[in-house]
Amino acid sequence: MTAGTLYLIPCPISDQTSPWDVLPAANRAVMDSLDYFIVENTRTARRFLSRAGIARPIDELEFRELNEHTVAGREVEELVAPIVAGRSAGVISEAGVPGVADPGALVVEACHRRGIRVVPLVGPSSIILAVMASGLNGQSFAFNGYLPVKPPERTKAIRFFERRAHSERQSQLFIEAPYRNVKLLEELLQTLAVETRLTVAVDLTAPDEGIWTRTVGEWRRCPRPELNKRPAIFIIG
Repeated sequence: MTAGTLYLIPCPISDQTSPWDVLPAANRAVMDSLDYFIVENTRTARRFLSRAGIARPIDELEFRELNEHTVAGREVEELVAPIVAGRSAGVISEAGVPGVADPGALVVEACHRRGIRVVPLVGPSSIILAVMASGLNGQSFAFNGYLPVKPPERTKAIRFFERRAHSERQSQLFIEAPYRNVKLLEELLQTLAVETRLTVAVDLTAPDEGIWTRTVGEWRRCPRPELNKRPAIFIIG
């Protein structure tokens, strides 16, 4: 029996963007060929595929969820079983690329253990887009995911990443839940040194995207951009 293939399907970072404004046409052929999708959220995945205009009727597709509540082990094995049996599948995250700051890595790892072919498709990654547009060091950078939620641990983490950015000349990237962006920006401006550079990139690939790189001293003197509930990347450099 020949196993299927696992395709990692990028999703536009913003609902305001047409999939084909930021995805290559070659992705459509792959998406049209699949009837099994492993997704972070069924509702948004169905909406994405509908907007992409795939050939198959949405109601004929099978969706299985893989999200932050999925436990490695039996649940993941059940997701992979149809692929082992010869059925190809597509992984769709909520936004951006599967497997990066995304639970899709669990099913990718399970497929590699079985020798199943994994194919990443081309598409937008807010992490890379933010580095490209920041003007900070793109030769050496680290993505650190989410900072701690509790204030003392968060302040400690901010200072740690600032030291690394300066001592190693390594740009430090992180993200936050969109509804906490405003609070995080204020904490950064209170904690970082005035000469430290800070990039804020929001709604990348969307019509109202914004990307700003300023020293902390400059940030403190100018009006703050509206960040509430907007997907954002923060970079210390």
